[in-house]
Amino acid sequence: MGRFHLRKYCYLVLWAALLAAVAGVWFFGREPAPQESGPSPTPQASPAPAGEEEETLVGVWVPYFSLHTAEHTQQAFAENFQTIAQTAQEKGMNALFVHVRPFCDALYPSALYPWSHILTGTQGQDPGFDPLQFMIDTAHSLGLEFHAWLNPLRVKTAETPAALADNNPYTLLAGEYPQYFMEWEGGVYLNPAYPAVRAMIADGAAEIVENYDVDGIHFDDYFYPAQDASLDSAAYSAYTQSVEEPLSLLAWRTANSNAMVAQVYESIKAVDENAAFGISPQGNIQNDENMGADVATWAAVPGYVDYLAPQLYYSFENEALPYQQALEEWEALPRHPGLKLYAGLALYKAGTDADGGTWLSRDDIIALQAEAALQSGCQGVLLYSWEAFNSQQAAKELENAVALLGQY
Repeated sequence: MGRFHLRKYCYLVLWAALLAAVAGVWFFGREPAPQESGPSPTPQASPAPAGEEEETLVGVWVPYFSLHTAEHTQQAFAENFQTIAQTAQEKGMNALFVHVRPFCDALYPSALYPWSHILTGTQGQDPGFDPLQFMIDTAHSLGLEFHAWLNPLRVKTAETPAALADNNPYTLLAGEYPQYFMEWEGGVYLNPAYPAVRAMIADGAAEIVENYDVDGIHFDDYFYPAQDASLDSAAYSAYTQSVEEPLSLLAWRTANSNAMVAQVYESIKAVDENAAFGISPQGNIQNDENMGADVATWAAVPGYVDYLAPQLYYSFENEALPYQQALEEWEALPRHPGLKLYAGLALYKAGTDADGGTWLSRDDIIALQAEAALQSGCQGVLLYSWEAFNSQQAAKELENAVALLGQY
């Protein structure tokens, strides 16, 4: 058996084992019906020890495209990331949130996911080194936290990546288990309605925490990609036929997402109770709820997340949802004692005509937003994204924000 076929065979064996592990609760008729209540008992989030003042988190998101290099070599990758980390430190950041699974793939050797195309241009191709280990070592050497950022459900968009590897979960499983995937506008997403899918996502998070000294695991806002009923109609139909009083479609999707989040939290804490797990949902709470992201429950009930970092990507004069209103709505959510709240800020909009040109009126909007968040009780801020650190349009905004954040 050739090396390539042997590798694919090994992935199939691993996936077969995963399927067998959840076979007893595989179909809706043979598993407990989703509920709207909280998760099963899980490790509790713990506040900082009495008398210990925690450092304000000042982080920056590093998306997958910021890690791409034209050369696709180890040296180019290393030089690029060293620039990212060193610049972030110089600008006063103390945490990096780095994309390590953008498309059901991995920027590290994984037993569950193929190598990311970001590294070589081809998904599944071994780059010959461990990018994640290098990034963690580099970040920690500079005193920066390193949080592994994962897309929990996205397999591909209409155009990215150009081709999926033979050992991508979709390639391996879609033929026999098409229901485990959702298709929308040319993209493919994992369907969290199924225990095996949730187990894969949780196992993938635990794999990172077990093998790497990460400070945490981070999910962004990519959950269900649309509200349209056709997205998962077969799965929902199977569910409604298996219970006497089925939940509505939205409540069912919400229960699926909650089950996934709770399982990921539990799997991480089982490996390292000190590793943080958090989510960065959309800044509009109503939009989150409409998409099955139950942010109110995640905030109020221990066992889901250690922090929330809502994407408050609005100017103060945004007509649909002004920044201050969005911030106050998040701060008004009941929170369990261990829950931290970080404000995600849109550095990428600084100096642009976004939001009806309301980012053009002054050059200290991000600084004012950070100040409002930190003075009202947020434990930190996150800037989106690293790309804006290199933008001339955002340069003055970044300078003013750095000066403000240096006071905290």
